[in-house]
Amino acid sequence: MKNRPVTLLFMNKVNYDNLMEEILGERGDAPSVLLHSCCAPCSSTCIERLCDRCDVTVYYYNPNIGEEAEYLKRKEEQIRLINEYNAEKKGKFGIKILDADYDPDSFYKMAKGLETCPERGERCHKCYRLRMLRTAKAALENGGFDFFATTLTLSPLKDSEAINRIGFELEEETGMNYLPSDFKKRNGFLRSIELSKQYDLYRQDYCGCVYSKASRQCEKCGNCDEV
Repeated sequence: MKNRPVTLLFMNKVNYDNLMEEILGERGDAPSVLLHSCCAPCSSTCIERLCDRCDVTVYYYNPNIGEEAEYLKRKEEQIRLINEYNAEKKGKFGIKILDADYDPDSFYKMAKGLETCPERGERCHKCYRLRMLRTAKAALENGGFDFFATTLTLSPLKDSEAINRIGFELEEETGMNYLPSDFKKRNGFLRSIELSKQYDLYRQDYCGCVYSKASRQCEKCGNCDEV
């Protein structure tokens, strides 16, 4: 991003929540943000935190979700939450959604050879990049967006440092400005649980991919040695 020493950001530990606030605070307008969302529960806090200061469009692109029925169920919940927020007049501009086609082949192509990677390892990092790259490209293709961002930093199980590093790399690669974040800060994840209960949102305990689902089932079972 212009006027930002991106290459220096990773020399020291960065508070990405503070950095997001600094970037938004420096602007005298309400920037437009294309916010990649993995699911309605995770997006709940992120939208709430941004919508009073930004013109937010949610981008639902998640080719990692292994079953089409699961994908559609999560997408429907995302749309329902946005409709609920808009009915309550949250935010200054009304929250919009930009949908993407269900594209599992892209995920399986990316994951080839990484099927047995542990959770939060190389496969997951490449999955973050896949979804964030498509978000950056969508922001450019649809025009008018000041930033792209992602809800992925809300989860305490995801590596926010890696996610933000990927975001800045994609900024340099595509020319689309990245809005850094660490949405789990300031009790963001706990707030998502509160909002999920308030809006009766469908929640799952795995990211959506077949490998994560198998790993989670194995953890629950406890009767095998596989990860």
